[in-house]
Parts: sequence; C-alpha cells; structure tokens
Amino acid sequence: MTPFNFMPRTPVGRAIILAILASVGIGYGIARWIAPSTSQVAGSASDGRKILYWYDPMVPRERYDNPDSLSSMGMKTQPKYAEDGASDGPPGVVVDPAARQSLGIRLAAVESGTIESDLVVSGTVGFNERNVAVIQARASGFVQRVYDRAPGDVIRAGAPIADLLIPEWGGAQAEYRAVQQTGDRALIAASRQRLRLLGAPGVGGNGTTTIRSPIGGVIQTLDVRRGMTLSAGQTLAQVTGLGTVWVNAAVPEAQSAGIRVGRPVRVELTAFPGESITGRIIAVLPTTQTESRTLTMRVELPNRGGRLRPGMFATVHLAGSLAGGLLVPSEAVIRTGKRNLVMVAGAGGRYRPVEVQVGREGGGKTQILAGLAPGQRVVASGQFLLDSEASLSGIEASPVGGERMTPPEQRR
Repeated sequence: MTPFNFMPRTPVGRAIILAILASVGIGYGIARWIAPSTSQVAGSASDGRKILYWYDPMVPRERYDNPDSLSSMGMKTQPKYAEDGASDGPPGVVVDPAARQSLGIRLAAVESGTIESDLVVSGTVGFNERNVAVIQARASGFVQRVYDRAPGDVIRAGAPIADLLIPEWGGAQAEYRAVQQTGDRALIAASRQRLRLLGAPGVGGNGTTTIRSPIGGVIQTLDVRRGMTLSAGQTLAQVTGLGTVWVNAAVPEAQSAGIRVGRPVRVELTAFPGESITGRIIAVLPTTQTESRTLTMRVELPNRGGRLRPGMFATVHLAGSLAGGLLVPSEAVIRTGKRNLVMVAGAGGRYRPVEVQVGREGGGKTQILAGLAPGQRVVASGQFLLDSEASLSGIEASPVGGERMTPPEQRR
C-alpha cells in the first residue's frame, strides 16, 4: 500500500475512517463559530478611522475579522476602532450611535433633591414598663383575708388585694384614742405623728387594713396567701397598667439615622385589619442587636378599651423626608460588593466607570455623597454591559478621592 493509500480495504474500516473525518470537520466548524478570532485585521471605516476587529457588545470577549460575522448570540457585529480610548480626556467605552438603542442604553441626569421615604418595620406590642405599681406591706402583720385574684387578671384602680392585721397599728391607734381624752394638744399631735410614721391609714380602726391596687391593669405577680406572716416592705403584688402600651420595633441599622424621639408614627395591627393608630417614638434603645444589625425603636400607643394586648404583631410606618443632595436612579448604581460604581456618559458616545459614595435610598432614588457633580448623566439601563466592556478593555474607574485604584481585573 502506497503512503497515500491509507484507506482500509474492508467496508467497515472505510466507514469508520469517514466518520472520524466527518466529526473532525464538524468540530472544526463549531470551534470556528464559538471561538472568536483574535486576529486584529486592520481596516478602515468610511470616516477614515482604523478598525481593529468586529465584536458584539453583549459578548465583548468574542472578536471577529470581518463585518459580516454573527456573534454567538446571533447578533450582527460592530467595529472596534483603534481610536476608542485614545482620545483626549479620560478613557472610556465608545458605543456606536446605531447600537445604543439595540443595547437598551438609557441615560438619567444627576439632580439635586430630597428623598421621600416611608420606613416600614415590624414590631410587637408590649406592656408599658413605666406604668407599674408595686404593692407592699408597710408594717409587719398577718394576712386575714385574700380576695379572688390571680396573676394575669385585669383589675380596676382601687381593687382590693388582701386584708391585713397590723398589731403595731392597733396599739398606736388605741393609744391615740386614749390621748384624745386628756385634751393635751401636744400629746395628741405627737400620737398622730406616731401613727403617720408607722404608715397607718388613719386614727380609727383596730389595726386592720385593706390593701388596694393604686392603678388599674394586669396583675403580674401575686405573693400573698391567707394566714401568711408579713414583714415590713414585703411585696404582695405587682400590677402593670394598660392605659398605654409599647410597640418595640426592629429598625435596620442602615435606616436608623432618621429616627428621633417624639416623631409621630402610624401603627397597623394584624388583629385589626384596615385600622391604624397614631403613636409617637418615646425611645431608641442604645444597644444594637449584633445578630440582626437592628436597633429597637419604642413607640407608645394609647390603649382605649384595652384592645391592644401584649404579644400582638404590629407594622410601624414612619413617614418623612431624609436629608437631600445629589440623586441618581437606584438602578444606575452598580454594587460590586467592594464599592459602588456608575457609568458616566461623556461626549461622543463615550462612557466611563466612576466610583461613588452612596447615602440614603428611597423612592427609587439613591443619594450620592461623593463622586458625581450636578448635571452629569449616568447610565440607568445597560450599564452592566458597558462596565463589563470597560473591565475587559482595562479602563479603570475614577476613584472618589482621586487616588489610583486597583487594576480592573481585581476591582470587581
């Protein structure tokens, strides 16, 4: 067999060789279609600009050597000029005017204004811990009677808790009555003063007294039983009022700057759909929750009829406007995780990445603290394609403070 006669003699062998050759040809064609040509064949446009290659801005890594090429996305390619990025001024990405519409590039102006925001956070209803009454025995004695009470009961102001016998009061009251018979004003005044110092409620009686709740509310604790011996200062019960309640709401740390004590808020409760209650902020707790990065905002609400019960779920609406400044559409900001960028539009269809320092956000707008000037135009749609092209072209973003930034391959 001659060196060029490599075909097998059997039909099966020839079929295998033909199949291998066909697969090689098909693979070569596919590779030519997917893998872009990296050769930079020089050409000239009608306006004299030098063409380096043709490409699709949607897949800028692919490069082609003729204008009739289609990218892997099926889009017609456009020329890449040698003058792109070589003009005076900062470097940037140049997009052919005919391609701007197909890429969906939309611009927005950098404007001054204020951000209208409505902070909405969740919270739960709790007791007003400032409206608490602690009921104690003023002197040593015995419990003669307890009333039908239990922790969790709602009682009115003046409701009886227990009847106590205070022997020391009984002796002082009897002594006062005896001194009154003498007519000695000095002795009578001294005896009355002794009763007052002992904590006796009056000059009459035989040492018995009824302990009552000074406020209406919920009995939190009840530590009194019939027959108990009491010491002076011993706590019998604790009552928390229900005239007002608190809503403790968790506010994200990043949104807490606008919270001020005394600001009005609107509260909606799941238990009463369609209703809202107006309250006010009475405190912002000084500790941040490290797990959730939230602060606790305390809102006080009136509780007419005792409808608001601790444990209920609430939604708090805090309306108002944040401090203004330069604003751009929030969609124009590219958040890389390390920093924030926008694509700024310049003359001649040139776009360049600029680092910005962002502030508050609300109503679809983002506050720009540094990096932009009034009147500039930023890309609000299609900015990610332009940023990708700038990164591939080695165009560095303009820094906020003017320092030189890290290379493009490390800045994302």
